[in-house]
Amino acid sequence: MPALDEASPVAKHVQLREILRAYILERAAPGSPIPSERQLSMHFGVARMTVRHAIDALVAEEVLERIVGLGTFVAHAKVDLQMKLTSYSEEMLRRGMVPDAHVLSFEQIGATPLIARELQLELGQPVVRFRRQLLADGEPMSVDENFIPAHRVRGILDDPPPASLYNVLSEKYGLVMEWGEDTIEATAASPSIARLLNVEMGAPLLKIQRHAYVARAMVDYSVSYYRADRYKLWVPLQRPGARTPRAYTSNRLR
Repeated sequence: MPALDEASPVAKHVQLREILRAYILERAAPGSPIPSERQLSMHFGVARMTVRHAIDALVAEEVLERIVGLGTFVAHAKVDLQMKLTSYSEEMLRRGMVPDAHVLSFEQIGATPLIARELQLELGQPVVRFRRQLLADGEPMSVDENFIPAHRVRGILDDPPPASLYNVLSEKYGLVMEWGEDTIEATAASPSIARLLNVEMGAPLLKIQRHAYVARAMVDYSVSYYRADRYKLWVPLQRPGARTPRAYTSNRLR
């Protein structure tokens, strides 16, 4: 890494911040550690407080991330999470990432009290359960669990699990999701979810519960757990009655 310019009017912690930024962009892979504050202080001949200021700024920008007890690491780029009724595969491909999924269960079950309430069914009514670990570029991103009334998708279990659930619902069953409601909350990773997402038990997650409808009929209830270190929620806002600017055509993401 280049030395600081002692004659520059730019503050040393700002110079150091930009040197570290360039080093990260050019040479460091996401998830890799950076040198310790002590090492950087000795290398650049500055106080540790100067180093800390530079690192704090990059942490605030989400270029770096601190993990208590382990150190400071190059942050993974976070995917903007915008709620849209599109498939995970479509969104990952649009972003230039390779989607993949490991099927955890694809079966018919009787609606539990919770599922019956959420899908507005009778207790014990047949429901298709589809649970997957979703990946992008080989890395776990989320765990999704969908519940669909079995009478809506007769014969779906006769075929292999679909690569894209919404595509199969649309193309085979004519069920095009028209609107939905999402409930989003922060939660901590349980032991089983932590194992599937390759995070520590208790790590922060985004939990999203979705009710998706065709006309007035609820067709899909899902629960998804997203890694909070790989997603950030992006919500467009508009004043009621205001006209959407033409320049605003969001393609950001589900």
